[in-house]
Amino acid sequence: MELVDLSVPVETGMPVYPGDPEVSLAPALTVARDGVNVLGLHLGSQSGTHVDAPFHIDDALPALGDLPLSRFAGPAVVADARGLAPRSPIGAGLLDGPARPAWPSGGQAPIVLVATGWSAHWGGESYLGHPFLTEEAATLLVERGVRTVGIDALSVDPTPADDFPAHRVLCGAHAVIAENLTGLDRLLDAQARGRPIEVWMMPLRLDGADGAPVRAVARIG
Repeated sequence: MELVDLSVPVETGMPVYPGDPEVSLAPALTVARDGVNVLGLHLGSQSGTHVDAPFHIDDALPALGDLPLSRFAGPAVVADARGLAPRSPIGAGLLDGPARPAWPSGGQAPIVLVATGWSAHWGGESYLGHPFLTEEAATLLVERGVRTVGIDALSVDPTPADDFPAHRVLCGAHAVIAENLTGLDRLLDAQARGRPIEVWMMPLRLDGADGAPVRAVARIG
């Protein structure tokens, strides 16, 4: 068994979606002054590796605390969307073509992770120019029963965006979206060798929230 960390580090000044709260960390208490170390955190619900609840894009949709825990863990497959040019659309053909990964046996659809390779740009201005899911690709995933989708990029939609079609399709189906993943290349290598993959992306318990940071971890069987 091998555990793979799929999370970016939370640190002061880390990249955030344009307009989101900036992230800052600083000691609130110290051993020298207070007898204990306590870190003060300032961040948004969409900071770093995080999940979106459907409430993120519509007040009428389920908030984070309304979702079953099964949305955040389970068998996973990885779609290989690496090598695309900046701001390229990821169409349904990539998820339904010859390169489509084999799904685990059983009735429940797996978690689908989309590997763009864009985590290599983390921390740079080019990170904003990531590939993105088309509305048709999101629709295909929903039609196949997928209710958890992750990507190693800032968003499943373009950044910045005037509209969020992939979010609207996925959230409209009460699906969970994980963003700012990293390390998906290791999962692709494992998948190519026929090794099963499970993923955990458990959010902070913020009932009524639009989303929350997660420590995303994969287990390679």
